[in-house]
Amino acid sequence: MRFIYKAKTPEGDTKSGTIETASQDLAIAALQRRGLIIVSLKSEEEAKPFYKRGFTMFERVRDRDIVIFSRQMATLFSAKVPVVDALRILVTEASSDLFRRHLAEVTDDIQGGLPISQAFARHPQIFSNFYVQMVHSGEEAGKLEDVLNYLADYLERSYDLASKARNALIYPAFVLSSFMVVLAIMLVVVVPRLSEIILESGQAIPLYTQIIIGLSNFVRGFGVFFLVLAALGLVFLWRYRRTAPGRLAVARFQLSIPVIRDLYRQVYLARFADNLQTLLSGGVTVVRALEIAASVVGNEVYETIIREARDSVRAGSSISDALARYEDIPPLVSQMIRVGEETGQLNNILSTLARFYTREVNNTLDRIVSLIEPILIIVLGLGVGLIVAAILVPIYNISVGF
Repeated sequence: MRFIYKAKTPEGDTKSGTIETASQDLAIAALQRRGLIIVSLKSEEEAKPFYKRGFTMFERVRDRDIVIFSRQMATLFSAKVPVVDALRILVTEASSDLFRRHLAEVTDDIQGGLPISQAFARHPQIFSNFYVQMVHSGEEAGKLEDVLNYLADYLERSYDLASKARNALIYPAFVLSSFMVVLAIMLVVVVPRLSEIILESGQAIPLYTQIIIGLSNFVRGFGVFFLVLAALGLVFLWRYRRTAPGRLAVARFQLSIPVIRDLYRQVYLARFADNLQTLLSGGVTVVRALEIAASVVGNEVYETIIREARDSVRAGSSISDALARYEDIPPLVSQMIRVGEETGQLNNILSTLARFYTREVNNTLDRIVSLIEPILIIVLGLGVGLIVAAILVPIYNISVGF
């Protein structure tokens, strides 16, 4: 980071300039070693006028940045680069100012004597509990290099899965939103002008034309009120979703939608198996691994199931028996885990389960995308055709009458 300073020499002369260090504390130490008395010291970002500063409240570190950082960190560890030196290199390579600032603080903490896991834990908005616990287990077992490679592999798999799901929904979302905008313009601008001609003709108006004219009148008269009401509803749902009952209700709703529920279930089961396998491979105990897997699975229903399974395992039950009691856990999962427990190959079984459900997610996404396109075409065609017919048929009848 670059800092702008003003300082006085022992003789009383004023000096100003810039200094580049990993943190403000290091900048202060460097200036004091030069015999300077610091008057002010600001980072370049702080020194900018307020209107030139970034809107930091909207800044966030992307998942892709964490994936790249983890892979680079694992590579540097494999090359036997010391931790502090590796982090200093990665600070300069960070893709955003926010990530750079956090990594600089992590570097300072580690240089000050904190373990890597504790330094990461001070930045929960960047490094999840799963990430911190994995690093902590690597420190305790003396296998930090292996754990970082596990982490990098896991994060890449998770990122690829999430990216595929998002990309599959971009096209239908764009088409549907474009149709809604065009429909709103037609109802507000086009239909009212044409409906005046139809009504003035005095002819009998078909039922479907009356419906379109009524819908147009409703949108023009109550559209703003409806939008405000919808916005308030979204705010209420957003706040409700942040409560424990709201999260559970949303989770249950996700798992009850026809067709989509299979996709959600496969995503959460793949995530659970992959998380648990990665944690156990990193040396985390079974009970602690289940606790962390519950916190990162991403669905309140499965989080509750895994936490209850953790309590059962703590009381002496096996993982397979603890999971077999729940309808939301397919028999395949509990049976495969039982085989892994009996043969001592639980890590391999979990890895196989994660790969199986990841393939299922990909196949389900491909099927949904292949169905969405023709369904969208049919729905949009019917919508546009109904509006055109509702307006053009009466106008055609008027022209024929003349």
